[in-house]
Amino acid sequence: MAHVELSLSTPFVPQARTPAESEFVPSVERWTATVAAAAEPCLVIDASTTILAVSVSCCELFGLGKPAESIGQPLGSALHLVDFTADGRELDESDAEKIPPLLAIRSERLARGLLRVVPSPGQPPVTVDAITTPLLSGDRVAGSLTFFAPIR
Repeated sequence: MAHVELSLSTPFVPQARTPAESEFVPSVERWTATVAAAAEPCLVIDASTTILAVSVSCCELFGLGKPAESIGQPLGSALHLVDFTADGRELDESDAEKIPPLLAIRSERLARGLLRVVPSPGQPPVTVDAITTPLLSGDRVAGSLTFFAPIR
């Protein structure tokens, strides 16, 4: 006959922390460090649309130079957004506000959509699928995190 014993003890969780034991790291700061080291094309902007972090692959995709050159720039001046017409006209401000990184901040919800970006003058536009999540600080939206996937 099999014999089973049950013993109860307090759980051991190696890196469990309570708020009193460690300083809370806000969502935006946590994601900026992650994005800076990410292999995927992604970026973090704050609520005022300033670029806080951008991955190397995102810089390459959009012709932004090195990440340090993009940090601190408004998203609208760093990315040259164009519409989906044959001649690719620059987006006006009302249409630019509807792109996922900005829409997620304004709506406080996930946003997804296609973008066309001209990496540099004279080059053909790059079309990307963008998916964005708002980043919270307490109960307020403090920025957004966007991942891009090129459409080929």
